[in-house]
Amino acid sequence: QVQLVESVGGLVQAGGSLRLSCTASGSIVSIIFMGWYRQAPGKQRELVATITSGDSTNYADTVKVRFTISRDSAKNTVYLKMSALKPEDTALYYCKTETPRLVLWGQGTQVTVSS
Repeated sequence: QVQLVESVGGLVQAGGSLRLSCTASGSIVSIIFMGWYRQAPGKQRELVATITSGDSTNYADTVKVRFTISRDSAKNTVYLKMSALKPEDTALYYCKTETPRLVLWGQGTQVTVSS
């Protein structure tokens, strides 16, 4: 059974940095993209960043320049390096991946940015 295993988030001060990782465990083939989404309390889940199998990236305007998504295809792992964090980045961050046959979500990891 394929699962997405996310790293533990954390509490960081505004202006600080944090890196998240997400690994697809089990047998998974033909990944189309991996990405990160987030959901703040009382708000809808929103896209943060995605990266395709061809290394094309897409970012939400609110995180461009500050966040960097990358991947290690050999490990089926995607990373999200978050810098210059702001209190409004506080949210539950979810990893997502898609293949031609399935869509998977991680369990979510909490990132809290204090002012």
